[in-house]
Amino acid sequence: MKRIMDILWPAIGIAAVALSSWLLVRELKGLSLAEIGSALMAISPWRWLLAVGATGLAYFALAWYDQIALAHLGYQLSWRFVGLVSFTTYALAHNIGATVLSGALVRYRAYSTKGLTAGEVGVLVAFCSFTFTLGSLLLGGVLLQFEPDLLGRFIAIPTWGARAVGAALLVVPWLYTLGALLHLRPLDIAGLKLIYPRPPIAARQLLAGPLELIGAAGIIYVALPEAGNPGYFIVLGAFLASFSLALLSHAPGGLGVLELAFLKAVPDAPQAGVVAALLVFRLLYLVLPLIFSIVVAALFERDRIAALLSPRRRS
Repeated sequence: MKRIMDILWPAIGIAAVALSSWLLVRELKGLSLAEIGSALMAISPWRWLLAVGATGLAYFALAWYDQIALAHLGYQLSWRFVGLVSFTTYALAHNIGATVLSGALVRYRAYSTKGLTAGEVGVLVAFCSFTFTLGSLLLGGVLLQFEPDLLGRFIAIPTWGARAVGAALLVVPWLYTLGALLHLRPLDIAGLKLIYPRPPIAARQLLAGPLELIGAAGIIYVALPEAGNPGYFIVLGAFLASFSLALLSHAPGGLGVLELAFLKAVPDAPQAGVVAALLVFRLLYLVLPLIFSIVVAALFERDRIAALLSPRRRS
């Protein structure tokens, strides 16, 4: 079964990239590279600087995921170390796909040097994934209460229906918070035990999850042209939906899936400007962090090998 799943998930990811890329080409038919290039050139240095700041905010929140999980496990590590591990983990995982698996491998290599066991790293990975899920549900639920038309950009649904969906999304964060406040016994789901954290830990999770999405969406928002810009909350909602679809698709980097879903969600914005903003997002949130993370991972492995060889040298 495991071998079948090892083949199935990459196949699903490749199929998602192929299908979404084909649909994306159809969607952008008639849009020239010159128009996209002009839209990129129209982004001012100030907006580039804001986009870099939004990227920093997103990756700070991702490092906070790890720090919260470590606090839940009873560990206290330096922000410098955790920040590098988190940055490398997410930069590689977002680009490779299969985020949980690839993230677990990178984290285990790093955190095992600080005394964490394989089981504790597994808990940390699950905890971080759940922090993202909590943040997505909380942010999506709140957005649909104030901007119910957001859901109508994807499916035909009345305003009251969109608000009802938003209320349903808020049920899980609410129950999770209640469980933490009341110190309820662990919840057993198909053999998987969910241990409610202390209330301060749960509160941090509910802050960190939305913060990462707010920063990531900010990259696209500041890169969009002013003409036809639908506003930050529409961009945030469109990003939340398209980013979630990209993760669920298992496509490496959400390639094609993210772009197609986002374009469908903001039909009122100029296509060239949207594509340019998405390219800025990919550059700052995915490509440059990937390059940096490869360097960090290589240096880490070099130091590990040197540490293993050093006793032999002394002998």
